Amino acid sequence: MMDDGATLYAIYAAAGLAGIMLAEAFYLLIAGSRDRRTAINRRMRLQEKRLSQEQVLIQLRKERGVDGNRSIFSIDRFRALRAQSGLTMPLPRFLMVNAGVALGIAFVAVWNGAPFIVGLAMVPPLCLALPILSLRHLRKRRHKLFGIQLPEALELITRSLKAGHPVPVAISMVAREMADPIGTEFGMVADEVTYGSDLVGALQNMQERVGHDDLPLFVTAVSIQSTSGGNLREILDGLSAVIRERGKLKRKVRAISTEGRMSAYILTAVPALLMTGIMVLMPQFYEEVWGEPMTWYLLGGSIAWLMLGNAMMFKMSNFRF
Repeated sequence: MMDDGATLYAIYAAAGLAGIMLAEAFYLLIAGSRDRRTAINRRMRLQEKRLSQEQVLIQLRKERGVDGNRSIFSIDRFRALRAQSGLTMPLPRFLMVNAGVALGIAFVAVWNGAPFIVGLAMVPPLCLALPILSLRHLRKRRHKLFGIQLPEALELITRSLKAGHPVPVAISMVAREMADPIGTEFGMVADEVTYGSDLVGALQNMQERVGHDDLPLFVTAVSIQSTSGGNLREILDGLSAVIRERGKLKRKVRAISTEGRMSAYILTAVPALLMTGIMVLMPQFYEEVWGEPMTWYLLGGSIAWLMLGNAMMFKMSNFRF
């Protein structure tokens, strides 16, 4: 009787173990097929469209605004900002979208009682400010991610060099193994080297496209090694550690300077929240002054002074090193 019970428990345990193994095998099968279907960066997604390597490089350079074609929008600093932001939308369409947003803001202001001349005067400054602010936000977000990925990329290059691969092959491994933004950027370097550019020139092009503060250290190290020789593997090992320490220092400084930024956020939010609360609780409070042109002039001046104060506070709490 005891033997029958032990046998039954053994059958139950084996059945449970078999079910767990089947579930794990099914999960690995689904996850593996999903990983194979999903390209890790934009360069690899373009390659999946059966484009040649040269066509992929041309497409990426065209999207980033570094294809060498000059248009009426190609102001140098704006072109550099666009390239460093990673924007892939065509520039005329991007400017049209921002112009539409500016017109929408002006229309809402006129709809709520602002004089037509005030709404019309709002459009040109907004058309100039919105694209720059949008691109600066995209660049900041991209630089943050690139700075996190750069030490990992240098370590991957170092491991590849230890395995005996040349530098271009190590760079192409970064393009295959890492996600955007660094995967596509190093992929463009590998493609430029493939089509005749020297390695240092391709890295300098990447430095101009990205504009990250830590990238010149890597470009300079490779440039010195290519001209005077040296152990690039040891240089990149030390450089990876230096970049990580710089990142820690930046985060520490940002934590220390949080008080200034929070003060700017609070001073900006309090007037807007107070005005919104009054309009919700007592809608009649501002009825008599909405139609007065002087109200909108004073409101515009107050916003301008508020933005100027915020700019000064952010300038005092922002450290570049």
